[in-house]
Amino acid sequence: MSSIFEGFLANSEILEAFSEQHFVAAMLRFEAALARAQAKAGLIPQAAAQSIVGTCKVELFDVAKIVRESGRAGSIAIPLVKSLKETVGIFNREAAGFVHHGATSQDVIDTALVLLTRDALGLIEADVHKAISVLLALAGRHADDPVLARTLMQPASVTSFGLKCAGWAAPLVRSLQRLQVSRGQALSLQLGGAVGTLAEMKDKAGEVVALMADDLQLKAPLVCWHTQRDEWVALGCELGLLVGSLGKVARDISLMSQYEVGELAEPSEAGRGGSTAMLHKRNPVACMVTLAAAQRAPQRVAALLAAMPQEHERALGHWQAELAEWPGLVMSVHGAARAMAQAVPGLQVNTQRMRVNLEAVRTAVPPQTADEWFSAALAQPAAQLARAQVQALTVAMDGLARVAAAKGLGQPRSAFQETP
Repeated sequence: MSSIFEGFLANSEILEAFSEQHFVAAMLRFEAALARAQAKAGLIPQAAAQSIVGTCKVELFDVAKIVRESGRAGSIAIPLVKSLKETVGIFNREAAGFVHHGATSQDVIDTALVLLTRDALGLIEADVHKAISVLLALAGRHADDPVLARTLMQPASVTSFGLKCAGWAAPLVRSLQRLQVSRGQALSLQLGGAVGTLAEMKDKAGEVVALMADDLQLKAPLVCWHTQRDEWVALGCELGLLVGSLGKVARDISLMSQYEVGELAEPSEAGRGGSTAMLHKRNPVACMVTLAAAQRAPQRVAALLAAMPQEHERALGHWQAELAEWPGLVMSVHGAARAMAQAVPGLQVNTQRMRVNLEAVRTAVPPQTADEWFSAALAQPAAQLARAQVQALTVAMDGLARVAAAKGLGQPRSAFQETP
């Protein structure tokens, strides 16, 4: 999923999560869960299910060959299922006929992508939680520290740095709240069969769906969502909003980190933010990664929305386009979240420089204007707002934690965990 041109905008953890190996492993988890559920429902023999489940181990398959063959087949599920049937048949010829029974390619691919996305959301949310926690601590610590408030990129009046930090945290908290709702709706099992009716499973279809959803710890949908993409795309839109809010934080930090402003600086360490030509430079690389993600995400979200008018019961081209865009969106969001989670804990705050910049404006404007708009005392109303926001946002974060604990979120079984 990575290339030399974008690998530096992500990290090894999320690149590995969406690797070919893990995606195929997630597809095999679907096939194993399908066999177990159908055996429990009496649709296929128990012995056949045991053979299928025992063969659904990614190390038994040539993943690179399956990926190569997917281009000619039109779907990665087709060569995978073919290979799975062949491998099962080596050990149990009769069981091979029950592989992928009643399912279709989109069922296994959509569900595998849901499983990988669930794991990725856990990584994203953990990093956003970390960033919020630090921002709220900074907001409390610097509630009284005056800083220039800037509108249309010009000095406008006075706020407090603590209020700026609270303002950075608030949209992130709201994103987590919306994501908690959206993920509960979007992380669904996909199982509809060829045209969404599960006709081959007859009166056992509902039981199989319930058993599989429980096995994979996913929502059991009322109907399959082959061309009903609203809940899935809504999750993508929420991810787009999140990366936009992270980009806002990065934009402000980068502006306040300019040498001639000097109010903030990203953490300094060996190998971070250097220059090949100008050894004196300290480039704000976390802001760079986050802003690059915020620049790329809108196009990804737009592609998801554009792919929604899908044909009849299964789409020709639209679903495939959505599938190609999704990992890039998720990886961009995670790259931004990880960059900010790494930057804000070591953020260097120069309150003395903030006062120097404020005083420079005071001395440059008429005395009446200086007293009315640029008095350091104007930071006090901002300080009160900052403390109130910190309190409200802390309560909101506690509420998120309680809901997550009640729903068992945050510790899903890995999409690429080996199937027992």
